[in-house]
Amino acid sequence: MTRLATWLGVSLLAAWVFWLLAPVLAPFVIAAVMAYVLHPLVLRLEGVAGGRLPRALAVVLVEAWALLALLGLFLLLLPILLREWPLLVQQLPLLLDRLDDVVNPLLAQLGLDVSLDLGDLKAQLMAYLSANRDDWWAPLMSSLKLGGSVALALAGYAVLVPVALFFLLYDWTRLVNQVVELVPPAWRGSFDSFMHESDDVLGEYLRGQLLVMLSLAVFYAVGLALFGLDLALPIGVFTGLAVFVPYLGFGLGLVLALLAGLLQMTPMDAVIMVAVVYGLGQLIESFILTPRLVGERIGLHPLAVILALMAFGQLLGFVGVLIALPASAVLLVALRRLRRQYLQSDLYRKSGMCQSEQDSNRA
Repeated sequence: MTRLATWLGVSLLAAWVFWLLAPVLAPFVIAAVMAYVLHPLVLRLEGVAGGRLPRALAVVLVEAWALLALLGLFLLLLPILLREWPLLVQQLPLLLDRLDDVVNPLLAQLGLDVSLDLGDLKAQLMAYLSANRDDWWAPLMSSLKLGGSVALALAGYAVLVPVALFFLLYDWTRLVNQVVELVPPAWRGSFDSFMHESDDVLGEYLRGQLLVMLSLAVFYAVGLALFGLDLALPIGVFTGLAVFVPYLGFGLGLVLALLAGLLQMTPMDAVIMVAVVYGLGQLIESFILTPRLVGERIGLHPLAVILALMAFGQLLGFVGVLIALPASAVLLVALRRLRRQYLQSDLYRKSGMCQSEQDSNRA
């Protein structure tokens, strides 16, 4: 009980400090998660090279591959933006006219005496989109000044994450050994067993998440193509692969699909397409793919998956959403071990024996 109380106290203290420093630690947490995933690739690359490849070069190659893979995901947006922006400038007046024709009669049917005059809005938007560089440069600079903290934070992420990832990958084995050395020898066996079990669970999580991403990429691409969307392949693949960032990837894919649909088909058809494909996709992901391919692999109930995402998101924000399921998997391993120790403890057994004696006396 003393050991349990000590571990609980240390865990609560660490969680409190982590919660206080979450905004500062966010890039380092992202780098640590990436290092945990990529370190086996560094070891495998060194093994294939037979020890002739310097570790620093192996780390650079693996990190460059990972960053290029992430960059490739965002490059899927280029054909979408390059095609949709000119069409948006050309067809925006028609879209606003269609919106005016649809919204005003609908408001009249609902008994709302509201008149939407979209003419002024159309003129302002067209002037903004067709303005030259001198016209939009000043507002852009003022906006950057107002959002300077956000831009600085993004720049900090872009610099800190690759740098922290390099050092973590390079020194990962040494850092792990230093942590293991802090564990008392009497607890070393239990600690090693716990870490091995956690590694197995996290490996199952990563494989399950990869299956979810690939399945959704195929689903969204095929679903949008069945509705005749020209950009179904890049938008569908981007949406499916971007689901590793919960909510953000799905929302961005939905906006891109809706915009492409509005520029290619009638507004009603575009809304129906997005509602059907993305509605079904969200239901399939939330209630079938993630619970079964991820939740069942790591032993989490579907409700526990939803609760973990909401709880970690509330506590740690965006970073909490990213680490919710891996952290829950490790926590689940700890809870399983605590339950096993409790069932084998004298407290549980003596309570059961006392209850049996009382039942016998009553009989």
